[in-house]
Amino acid sequence: MKKIIFAAFVMAACFASCEAPIVGPTEETTEQQSTKTKRFTFTLKGDFSDQWRPITRGYLSADSKDLTDVWVLDYKDGELVQQLHQDDNTAEDFGKPQMNLTYGSHHIYIVASRGQNPTLNTTAKTITFTKVLDTFWKDYAVDVVATSNGNRAVTLDRAVTKLKLSFTDAIAEGTASITVTPSTWYYGLNYQTGTPCESKTEQSMSFPISASEVGGTTFINMFGFSGTTEWLTDIAIASLTSANVTIGSANITDAPFVRNRATEYEGPLFGSEGEVTMSLNTTWADAATGTW
Repeated sequence: MKKIIFAAFVMAACFASCEAPIVGPTEETTEQQSTKTKRFTFTLKGDFSDQWRPITRGYLSADSKDLTDVWVLDYKDGELVQQLHQDDNTAEDFGKPQMNLTYGSHHIYIVASRGQNPTLNTTAKTITFTKVLDTFWKDYAVDVVATSNGNRAVTLDRAVTKLKLSFTDAIAEGTASITVTPSTWYYGLNYQTGTPCESKTEQSMSFPISASEVGGTTFINMFGFSGTTEWLTDIAIASLTSANVTIGSANITDAPFVRNRATEYEGPLFGSEGEVTMSLNTTWADAATGTW
């Protein structure tokens, strides 16, 4: 009788266990997913002539000039989530920024530049410079999930245009600087759209001339931001003494510019061809009168 009771008890326990819910892993809520992150490393590449320097240093270089700043701005659902600025181009991680990205869709805006005195404005979504130099940009979209590859090679595109002026005559004695004054020039970049901003009208850029350069020929380069559609502007060029007296000048009409293209002009600045426009004064002065 005891054996029968024990067997009945065991069977009852089995039935009870079969009816109980099986406890296992549960699906994560959307909120739980959104708080998870994955580490990303962005290795920057682009139109860089020197590519990477030795692996112990993190340099980026273009046209044999080292870039000095990298900005990485992480946007999710149209909002700025986090940002990073690398301004030490001797650091081992320069050009290889790292970020923890939450699960979901992101736009990573990346700017690499060697422009002078940069100012980041996240409200206007711009980076502006007092002197524009070679600058590269990318809007990099990434969907972050658990299986995402966290190592990404990102190719940046040049965001600037370049004006090169080559002077064919010798620099005159007393020249201290050459100024270049475009009718319109762009000193900033919208980092979301990649379009130029911060336009300035008739703003001169000065290029110092050393005493050792006097008597020889020279050239200057001037960078500015540009879009992918060609645009035109007039350019005034002048050579000045230390007292700001003009001793040579030239003008260019409707110079064309577009992103990632150099616009090159050459000609005299100090000779009569570049400085003087000859014309006839055909207006007679008042006649002298008399009697005889």
